[in-house]
Amino acid sequence: MAELKAQDKDLVFALDIGTRSVVGVVGRPVGDRLKVLDVEMAEHGKRAMMDGQIDDIKQVATLAKTVTDRLAGRLGVALERVCVAAAGRALRTQKGSFTLELPEEQSIDAEQISRLEAGAVSAAEEGLQSDGGDRRQMFLVGYTVAQYRLDNYPMANLQYHTGRKAEADVVATFLPGEVVESLYAAMRAAGLQVASMTLEPIAAMNAAIPAELRLLNLAMVDIGAGTTDIALCRDGSVVGYTMATVAGDEVTEAIMRSFLVDFKTAEEIKRTIGESEDLIRCRNILGQEERIAVSEVVQVIQDPMDKLADAIAKQILNVNGNAPSAVFLAGGGSKLSGLREKVALQLEMDEKRVAIAGNNFALSVFSDSLELEKPEYATPLGIAISAGLGLLNDSYVVKLNGQTAKLFRNGVLTLRDILLMNGYSYADMVGKTGKSLTVSLDGKRLVFRGEPAIPAVLEVNGEEAALSATVHAGDEIHFVPATRGEDARRTLGELLGESFYGKAMVNNAIAPLDRPLAQGDVVLTLRQTPPPPQPEAPAAPAQPAYAPREAVVQPAPRPREVHLFLNGDPLVLPRKEDGAPYYLMDLLEYSGIDFEHLDRAVRLEVNGVERGFQHALKEQDSVTITLS
Repeated sequence: MAELKAQDKDLVFALDIGTRSVVGVVGRPVGDRLKVLDVEMAEHGKRAMMDGQIDDIKQVATLAKTVTDRLAGRLGVALERVCVAAAGRALRTQKGSFTLELPEEQSIDAEQISRLEAGAVSAAEEGLQSDGGDRRQMFLVGYTVAQYRLDNYPMANLQYHTGRKAEADVVATFLPGEVVESLYAAMRAAGLQVASMTLEPIAAMNAAIPAELRLLNLAMVDIGAGTTDIALCRDGSVVGYTMATVAGDEVTEAIMRSFLVDFKTAEEIKRTIGESEDLIRCRNILGQEERIAVSEVVQVIQDPMDKLADAIAKQILNVNGNAPSAVFLAGGGSKLSGLREKVALQLEMDEKRVAIAGNNFALSVFSDSLELEKPEYATPLGIAISAGLGLLNDSYVVKLNGQTAKLFRNGVLTLRDILLMNGYSYADMVGKTGKSLTVSLDGKRLVFRGEPAIPAVLEVNGEEAALSATVHAGDEIHFVPATRGEDARRTLGELLGESFYGKAMVNNAIAPLDRPLAQGDVVLTLRQTPPPPQPEAPAAPAQPAYAPREAVVQPAPRPREVHLFLNGDPLVLPRKEDGAPYYLMDLLEYSGIDFEHLDRAVRLEVNGVERGFQHALKEQDSVTITLS
């Protein structure tokens, strides 16, 4: 076998991993169009994809390698770098907002805008995470800033404006991590390096609707086997994408049920519709030869085609708000006889405004020997066109911490974009200060600040870089996420200080000084005067042996007990060693009330008069402690 040449920098290799087949396209840019050198297609032997999502990675990798090897052999080139597209089925769109408080009024720079947008994208991702469930890694596909505000005033652009509070609202689109990872895993298993990734609906639009036509409100509908991807453009840019779970397989399955044939035979029957024969010859699952009238097949597929047309129309109207100016149908399912007319009817559009994609391919792509104007080529050609004409670049490989970064390219990328697309959040980039601790001490609100974050490390090609810096092909990014600061912590003793002497209550319960405080705790204290230090007794003078001793008069002993009444019952307490009185607070523990689980206020009375916790008690006082 002849030795294969290395893949040139400008040689584009694209793979479309579909539910039914894998299609490979190789080409290179010539002027403002892509010249296609070769196309190869191979079908899955059994179902390896479910609704556009890879189910059997090994089988997909084997088929991708088969397509790659065939193209490499015919072209004499070792194909190693590949451009791919992820199915639109799993797309998730979410709004997010973020506010950046500035320490003083200042001019807003690009770095602060990057932080602001990254925070809003991270907020959108947080909104996608299910309550109480495991977090799913999400990969950013792209986002649009819906609104900036500066000091509550709406702005179109924040840069160079001066203010104290900047806000951003974004609409961000994500793919679940498993969708991206399975595609990368399949390509690695096939011996290929993913150079770039886009979305199938965007790729198909790049082939079917060139940029110069996107000033109009147009819809591109890519009808595959498992899913139908939809993208809409207006005013020069893509304004939305969605998908329908109804696609070509529903039509195939209706044929299977009606004529008792296997899936492969049903697919062949579906492709035969519209050809000149009146009868279709096949073998059913019982092994019997069948002759099926085309008119009978057409009748069987009307219901699933109605459902498909209805689903397409509903999704277009849901995203676009009304019928677009025109609709392009792409993908193998677009060739179903009568579907174009059904879509036009559901959208209440002139049939002439719903077309089969392919007529515009020549604006962006050409070949000396291959027929390219096929609607099923929309996505594979779109991936190749996007790469070859600068919308994507197959040599655009960026390393992040030694690994090839996952990229969804749709123009210039910044470091912020790369990090967000690879699963990092705003907190990873900027860091968060630890949580503050707020408590109340004798009616005064105290706030203890958390520790500041340890900043992130962000370098490009060994040099420190800003989040807003533009990333170029071949850049190597080193990123160490910021470490969140420690939360503020205090014990009751640390709050009160070493000089405190007395008792303290936390949330109406007497608490030890080593008790950790929690957010919102209410602390009440009863400070007492510590006893004075006792001087050391002087040594007794030596007495002469057998000398006479003088009589010592002892003072009358003080009462050793305090007698009180608590809720009508007598209460006898030992007198405090320092002679200090008892306070109302001291009697709470004898009241029988569960202060850990209070559901009502506590009423304190002494001799029938309402008093506070620090009221000093006298002998024979009558105390009442009840729940009001």
